Amino acid sequence: MNKPNFFIIGAPKCGTTSMAAWLTAHPQIYMSPIKEPHYFNMDHKHGEIKTLSSYNAQFADANGQEKAIGEASVWYLTSKVAVANILKFNPDAKFIVMLRNPIEMVTSLHDQMLFSQYEHIEDFTQAWQLQEERKNGKAIPASCVEPQFIIYGDRCKLGEQLQRLYAQVPHKQVHVITMDQLKKDPQKEYKKTLEFLNVPDDGRIDFAVHNLAKARRSLPLRKAVEWLGRLKIALGITGGLGILNAIEKNNQKTRKRPPLPPQTKLILQDHFRDDIHLLEKLLERDFSHWLKP
Repeated sequence: MNKPNFFIIGAPKCGTTSMAAWLTAHPQIYMSPIKEPHYFNMDHKHGEIKTLSSYNAQFADANGQEKAIGEASVWYLTSKVAVANILKFNPDAKFIVMLRNPIEMVTSLHDQMLFSQYEHIEDFTQAWQLQEERKNGKAIPASCVEPQFIIYGDRCKLGEQLQRLYAQVPHKQVHVITMDQLKKDPQKEYKKTLEFLNVPDDGRIDFAVHNLAKARRSLPLRKAVEWLGRLKIALGITGGLGILNAIEKNNQKTRKRPPLPPQTKLILQDHFRDDIHLLEKLLERDFSHWLKP
């Protein structure tokens, strides 16, 4: 049985989609056709792969010639059970972790939650202020499949999440990339990732960015596409309906994120300060620039 031996486990909005796309194109790497199976984070109500047989089927087409087989599920890092479940599945698994300044990540994640219809408050400051209510099960949109994902202050504490990972996995099985590094020299970070996976360089020189901040042009149109997709499943139609994908693609636009109000930025800096210092300790790196005004 083909079994994944590496996992891009997060964090969301930290370059995981780009890295997964680059690795997918490598001739000696096989990535799951579903980019985010989210099978092992069983403490989340998220992901379309629910059974082990369905999960294993994601890797059935690997031809045995690949040096690395993997998948990318960005909520594994914040999950309290995913890493342990992965290690039971494959004790020798390697983990790729992608991080960024949480003060930038938190607003980008808010954008993503708006796009995914998990969030309905467009103003970030207002959404941030709702976190305590949401922890108590209030002010949660009906369309939000997993309320944990819109508790932004917890989801973006990357130091805590990395510390939990290191408590379970030897450091040699973990490769950490920061968004700062990825933006500065994507080719260098890509090559370092290939080295971690023991895969030769394929000579890639194109490092296009994937999954930029997006918004819907029309929410009713999006709901219509979702309804048609559910109808397709109910009717047992297994073939692709390319027109739905085309409509969905044309219904998207790049979203320009408004600047943070100065007071909100101060609140975020105070909230994440200790966690950033924890990351500095864990990685032996200086992230003081993340806390500058």
